[in-house]
Amino acid sequence: MIKLSGLTKAFDDNVVLNNIDLEIKKGEIVVIIGPSGTGKSTLLRCLNLLETPDAGRLAIDDIQLDLANASEREAIELRKRASFVFQNYALFANKTALDNIAEGLITVWKQPKAEARATALGILKDIGLAEKQDAYPASLSGGQQQRVGIGRAMAAHSKVILFDEPTSALDPEWVDEVLGLMKQLARQHQTMVVVTHEIEFARDVADRVIFMEGGRIVEQGPPDQILVNPVDPRTREFLRKVLKS
Repeated sequence: MIKLSGLTKAFDDNVVLNNIDLEIKKGEIVVIIGPSGTGKSTLLRCLNLLETPDAGRLAIDDIQLDLANASEREAIELRKRASFVFQNYALFANKTALDNIAEGLITVWKQPKAEARATALGILKDIGLAEKQDAYPASLSGGQQQRVGIGRAMAAHSKVILFDEPTSALDPEWVDEVLGLMKQLARQHQTMVVVTHEIEFARDVADRVIFMEGGRIVEQGPPDQILVNPVDPRTREFLRKVLKS
């Protein structure tokens, strides 16, 4: 599904991603963990060109591109295949829940408005928010807003959904409902790449856990290996701190 090679990104003299290679299979759920500031979110943002890498090649589904020199047309085609779920929801404040989901179908996929809104209503039913179709983001809880954000990604039928710390901005009471929706997607074999600090979610759902530090992939493997018996001392130290807290 995804083949990434040589991904490099620096901000001024700070190398945030250092020559990363990564392959992800169709239907695989990959969870990325690691200390803050180690490049996890930047990696996701480079995967659909919200950030422009300094170097790197990406093959996803049926397209291949040079990430550092991609055209706007290539970026649009990439984003059709890789939807993004933001930690701060990134909903349109002046649009209802239904229209937030329908907007991309209309503007990117060129669906007729009535068809897009019908699709959006079906998604709202799937995520348990049909009764909120006319609600604006300001009247929704954080958990509801994030579910709408995930619904927007679901509507596009993307090959992969990229989740950037989707629960980090939520009050604790709303975390479970968002993780529950992500688990529902996992059961449907949706390819997912998830940056998160939710270690239990990684343990329950991930096919593979990646530990990153200093802009590199330190180690990766099945949850039972990485979360229970990691090889690298940096992974062990990170998990000791996280699980202790």
